[in-house]
Amino acid sequence: MEKAINRQKVLLDHLRPSSSSDDSSLSASVCAAGDSAAYARNHVFGDDVVIVAAYRTPLCKAKRGGFKDTYADDLLAPVLKAVVEKTNLNPEEVGDIVVGTVLAPGSQRASECRMAAFYAGFPETVPVRTVNRQCSSGLQAVADVAAAIRAGFYDIGIGAGLESMTANPMAWEGDVNPKVKIFEQAQNCLLPMGVTSENVAHRFGVSRQEQDQAAVDSHRKAAAATAAGRFKDEIIPVATKIVDPKSGDEKPVTISVDDGIRNTTLADLAKLKPVFKKDGTTTAGNSSQVSDGAGAVLLMKRSVADQKGLPILGVFRSFVAVGVDPAIMGVGPAAAIPVAVKAAGLELDDIDLFEINEAFASQFVYCRNKLGLDPEKINVNGGAMAIGHPLGATGARCVATLLHEMKRRGKDCRYGVISMCIGTGMGAAAVFERGDRTDELCNARKVESLNFLSKDAR
Repeated sequence: MEKAINRQKVLLDHLRPSSSSDDSSLSASVCAAGDSAAYARNHVFGDDVVIVAAYRTPLCKAKRGGFKDTYADDLLAPVLKAVVEKTNLNPEEVGDIVVGTVLAPGSQRASECRMAAFYAGFPETVPVRTVNRQCSSGLQAVADVAAAIRAGFYDIGIGAGLESMTANPMAWEGDVNPKVKIFEQAQNCLLPMGVTSENVAHRFGVSRQEQDQAAVDSHRKAAAATAAGRFKDEIIPVATKIVDPKSGDEKPVTISVDDGIRNTTLADLAKLKPVFKKDGTTTAGNSSQVSDGAGAVLLMKRSVADQKGLPILGVFRSFVAVGVDPAIMGVGPAAAIPVAVKAAGLELDDIDLFEINEAFASQFVYCRNKLGLDPEKINVNGGAMAIGHPLGATGARCVATLLHEMKRRGKDCRYGVISMCIGTGMGAAAVFERGDRTDELCNARKVESLNFLSKDAR
């Protein structure tokens, strides 16, 4: 009954005019009439924040892949250009560009992102900023833009993600404050991510075979998706160069596919030695790939999209970030997903597709099992163990992958979730709805049982 009351309160929030100062006329009461609200609606229908375009570059292996000689700003520019060109949007109308990025020095990367906007044809009047919440930075950028649109700061914005792990490898600069030694959780923020993976595997009993099987599945699904052309709608080919390390000769190339996907078997992966612990289970084969790449997502108010006649790819429904124990940071999605789903007025069973970042197989398997998720709904086109994990770009990449897959599946796929663990102990998750699955009156999910209704109603 408490759940029914909470859902009624969510629905009532959507019925209140945003300008109203008197809420006394609307209140929640006990009602046994069944499910009345399937997701959250903030303000009125036309104020929904929608996604009209989402694209990414291919993801390539750092230091030895297709982008090893590509500047970071040359990765970001093509996807920024694509979201406005493919929608025929005047770039002057964009209120802000927010870019999630992790490893590069802050002021340098902020300048590179501003430079990329100019390469992409944006005028000087369009501002740019960066955001860093570790591995969720790309998703955080999308959420920040959605929040700004809802707040009325602007009507159109771009959330993006960028990482060149070739140019900016993971490293700590400077000294560590000795005070960290007296705060265990602070000290655990410095643990190598692979050690936290071993902690998850050990604490929750995730076996080496389970982890290797998850990696095999990821590569198999990504290879099948690539062969079937399922990534073509989301990938923007990038014209760049490859430099011969011996001769220095430059060869012009166009990169159009992810280059980390491979055919692998359990037998192949079983040969790999643990990397972070002598008797451990985390290997190079069951961990995410170190990658280069970028992505961009164009968001706006629904009313603006309707005025421009733009097809709606998805609707932004909710976002949360939560904190967890830094020593087992990989459990973040298991903590964040239920909160994001509840914030959208939904239940886990309502979600049709999940994109859960595969930072490590140990934490991916744990989160899947902890939440009791159907494996057939998760990372249906492979995940980071196969495609790659360019830290700041992963969130934007997942948005593009999820929404294009939801569009492809059509009427049988309404809600999707994106989630990832976050270094230093956090998790983030967001809920999206397929763009053509909702209309102004579509705010109720089908009730399979009429047990709460009177006999006359049946």
